[in-house]
Amino acid sequence: MPKIKTHRGAAKRFKKTASGKFKGSHAFHSHILGKKSAKRKRNLRKATIVNAADAVRLKRLLP
Repeated sequence: MPKIKTHRGAAKRFKKTASGKFKGSHAFHSHILGKKSAKRKRNLRKATIVNAADAVRLKRLLP
């Protein structure tokens, strides 16, 4: 069996944590920011843990 190639697009967007979970950035922080509160935008800056359902797919993209 050949090695599985890393999906480079996913590798730029997600990082694997020490416990095996995936860390990524929040959605909804690129445009239409005028109507969002300062608190909401501040919290969107921080990284988040990817949902377990999506982490299953990322496991294949990032071996």
